[in-house]
Amino acid sequence: QVQLVESGGGLVQAGGSLRLSCAASGSFFSINTMAWYRQAPGKQRELVAHITNSGSTNYAGAVKGRFIISRDNAKNTVNVQMNSLKPEDTAVYYCNAGIRKYSYTPYVDYWGQGTQVTVSS
Repeated sequence: QVQLVESGGGLVQAGGSLRLSCAASGSFFSINTMAWYRQAPGKQRELVAHITNSGSTNYAGAVKGRFIISRDNAKNTVNVQMNSLKPEDTAVYYCNAGIRKYSYTPYVDYWGQGTQVTVSS
């Protein structure tokens, strides 16, 4: 059973920092792109940042310059360092990864359970 397990959410004051981590566990062949999404109350889930298996990154405009996504391919982990946090960053953050269970199967999207990030003003 492939799982993505997130950690690192919490409550922080505006201007503070948090680091979210996500680890893929279980039996699988390879991981393609890994990403972080977020969903605020009453809003649609949106992409925060993604990183390819070669390390290329892309960020949503709202977080560019404040968040840094990174991954460790040997440990099957993806992290996001969130700096200069704003109240509008408050959301449930989800880890996402495209995972291939076997060499002959396609990549399938997997999601973590979500971790709450709350930024107080």
